[in-house]
Amino acid sequence: MDYKLAPHIEELTKALGNTNERVIQEELETLLKFRVPMDEAKRTVLRKFKSNVFPVKQIKDLSSGAKTFEIAGRIIEIEEKAINLRGNASTIFSGTLADETGTCSFTAWFDFSLKRGDAICIKNSSTRSWHNRPELNFGERSEVLKLPDDAFPNVEELTRTSPKKLHDIGYSDMSISAVAMVVKLYHKNVKIRERNMKIIEGVIGDDTAKLPFTSWVPLPDVDIGSVVRFDGASVRMFRGLPSININENTSVTIVNPSLEEIPFTFESISQKPEPLPIGQILLKDGLFDVAAIGNIISVRPGSGIIQRCPVCNRVIQKNTCRVHGPTESFQDMRIKTILDDGTGAVSVMLNRELSEIVYGKSMFEAEEMIRTEMSRDEIFEDMKRVLTGRYLGVRGNTSRTEFGVTLVAESVWSPDDDITLRVSNLLELLEPVGENING
Repeated sequence: MDYKLAPHIEELTKALGNTNERVIQEELETLLKFRVPMDEAKRTVLRKFKSNVFPVKQIKDLSSGAKTFEIAGRIIEIEEKAINLRGNASTIFSGTLADETGTCSFTAWFDFSLKRGDAICIKNSSTRSWHNRPELNFGERSEVLKLPDDAFPNVEELTRTSPKKLHDIGYSDMSISAVAMVVKLYHKNVKIRERNMKIIEGVIGDDTAKLPFTSWVPLPDVDIGSVVRFDGASVRMFRGLPSININENTSVTIVNPSLEEIPFTFESISQKPEPLPIGQILLKDGLFDVAAIGNIISVRPGSGIIQRCPVCNRVIQKNTCRVHGPTESFQDMRIKTILDDGTGAVSVMLNRELSEIVYGKSMFEAEEMIRTEMSRDEIFEDMKRVLTGRYLGVRGNTSRTEFGVTLVAESVWSPDDDITLRVSNLLELLEPVGENING
């Protein structure tokens, strides 16, 4: 440390209490490097760190990309790791943190002398996306306080998997227990690390939702219609949509509905889902088997006749896949739309089969139009003319990407709603808007 800075840093450290001295030094040196006068630089440092009242979050509230917040919990697991960071050897500490609302992984980029079982409060932490989940990150600019041991339940209680309804499973669940019925089930051969394996995939449901599942172990006597209780199943997330993974650590037992009260039946689970308001759909990052009804307000670029890679099925340009390079493509057809019901708008993706149904022309007919008009844009323009304003029902799965929520449709239909009733409902929704304008 520059001896000329030492008294100023000491003064700031005393004024700021628990703020890390090294953090203060780095902040002050940065300001001085940009020729900020010493007195002004000190005032800036004081303003920055004294005003740091961080919003408090629980683990269930975490989302990727969050910054500068406070969180507390108990360390369930922690291990030291040696890594290479930009060419330099470094040590980090990774593990799992839990509170009463869930669990999350974390990485500490500084040695805070933490150990398993510690109850801690972290100020000035952030999150990043890791394995499709928010991961907690904190380092030298963070402050970690040890809390009394009775601040949280013990490790055993926090890691116990309480039964959950499928609708409530989300990012903060790494291991769960539930009772559900098998709605779909099929066996599949896969190759994992050069090893051929037979796995079981399917769909389970309860009275709140349906979710996909994968079993990496045999499930004796389990078939479509079986009610199963599983404990210690892991949860994987992809773009906000959870899936249940059953492995050798999962306990699976068959439940006899005649001996236990089960609030659902195969018939109730198998029914077509009631359409949800799109505004409600947007509140969740991902939903499995959801339906919505609305008007097509836009047909998006990328709709029409497209080229796909024969290896990975990605959309490609000029016979070049960004993963597999130059390749012989095959033609496909799709429609990308925006569906709006007055409560919100969601992107909807239709595959070839559904596109032909909604558009009213087959891919063969679309290719003929391209040959006649000598332009691929003609299909896109025709789709906009035909589809914009169309009232449509869609059913499928939603997921959240950097562009928002997308519903990949598995079926479509033309709703037979009473147009008079729809207009009446719309006018009711518009009444407050009119009152505000007139007021």
